[in-house]
Amino acid sequence: MQEEIINRVANSKLITFNLEDFYPEGKRVSVDISQWLLEGIVLREKDFRKEIKEYDWSQYEACFVNLYCSTDAIIPGWAYMFLSLQLAPYAKKTVVGTSETLESILYSEILHSLDVSEYKDKPVIIKGCANKPIPENAYVLLAQRLQEVAKSVMYGEACSSVPLFKRKK
Repeated sequence: MQEEIINRVANSKLITFNLEDFYPEGKRVSVDISQWLLEGIVLREKDFRKEIKEYDWSQYEACFVNLYCSTDAIIPGWAYMFLSLQLAPYAKKTVVGTSETLESILYSEILHSLDVSEYKDKPVIIKGCANKPIPENAYVLLAQRLQEVAKSVMYGEACSSVPLFKRKK
């Protein structure tokens, strides 16, 4: 007589938290500020302002934008602010830095506003494998938020998880 196979993972109280479920949908765009600099390295304020005002920013409608400079130019802080104000009516979010910086900031905002009360006193596993670009910082922030309420925090998959935290009794 064969014994019935029981899926203990499915029957456990373990909650899987998948950061991909919180991935903000929308096109990501990197904008290189050097295209508006003289020879890619010198910011001439009058020319810069004129070109920026004449540029078609509507193409960034509903996009997440990261501003950066691909050259070794010294960019004054106001230039990035000026660009961000031109993007404000169109872009969902504008940041200065790499695409990784953009993702990290998006997740930081999401995780700081997340209600973690549903994980109170429960074992939680943070799903490790992702098909979307989840920044490492998001995993760190999530683990810190869950540590405040969860009974335990693990990383990976239910069949092969790494324990990270267990609340003392």
